[in-house]
Amino acid sequence: MAGNTLDEPEQDMDLRILQVGALPLEGEQAFRIVLQTTRGEIEGILHAVEGGTSAMVCVGGAMGGVDGPAGTLYGRLPELLAEGQVTVLRLNYRHPNNFLECVLDTLAGCSFLQGIGATALALAGHSFGGAVVVRAGQIHPRVSGVVAFAPQVYGTQEVQELGKPLLLVHGTGDNILPHLASEDIYGRARDPKQIVLFEEDDHMLSRAGGRLDAIVTDWLLARFRGDPAESGRTEIAASDAAAT
Repeated sequence: MAGNTLDEPEQDMDLRILQVGALPLEGEQAFRIVLQTTRGEIEGILHAVEGGTSAMVCVGGAMGGVDGPAGTLYGRLPELLAEGQVTVLRLNYRHPNNFLECVLDTLAGCSFLQGIGATALALAGHSFGGAVVVRAGQIHPRVSGVVAFAPQVYGTQEVQELGKPLLLVHGTGDNILPHLASEDIYGRARDPKQIVLFEEDDHMLSRAGGRLDAIVTDWLLARFRGDPAESGRTEIAASDAAAT
C-alpha cells in the first residue's frame, strides 16, 4: 500500500505486512491472529474456510473491538455466511479513532486475505468504522461490496467514487449518530446502493434481531455470487423487527 493512497501527501501512509502469527482459539473454530506490520501489530480473529475464495473484513467503531453491532453480529457472520464458504476476519485497530490508520488496517486485512487465497472481498464497519470501510472499499480493487452500520459522515466525502455496491443500515432512534448521516451518504453515493432503516432502533441496532441478520446475509451472499445489485430503500417497523 503506497504512500499517497489516501490523498495525504504530507503523511507517510505506507504499511506492509512483515509476518503473520496465528493461535487457535480454545472452544472455537477460529484463530487469534497478529499481523506484524511496518506500523505495528494488528490483532484480530480469523474464521477461515478451507477452499473458499470469498472473504470479508469486519471493523468496529471509534473504540475498536471485534464484535460489531446487533449483539455481536460479527461473531455470527461465519455461520450466517457458511453456504457461501466465506472467510471472516474480525479486525481490531492499532490506533482506534485515527481514521487514516484505521483505513490502512482495513486494507492490510484485505491484503492478508488475498494472501491466503481470497479473490472476492467485502467490508463491514460500524459507526466510525462505517466510514472507514467506505474509504477502504474505494481504494481496494478486489472489494465487491461494502456494508456500513450506523455510519458517521466524516470520511465519506468521496463516497461517490466508491464504485461498489453499498448497503447502509441505521436505526431511526440513534441518538449518537442520527440516521440522517446514512441518508446523507445514500444521497451522495452512486448506484447501486441500498439503505435500510430500523424504526426506533438505537446506535447498536440492538432491536434489529433476526431481520438484520437475514438482510445482511442475503446481501453479502449476492455480492459474492456476483449477482446484479439493485438500489432502493427499506423501512422496517419496530414491530416487524421484533417479530423475527
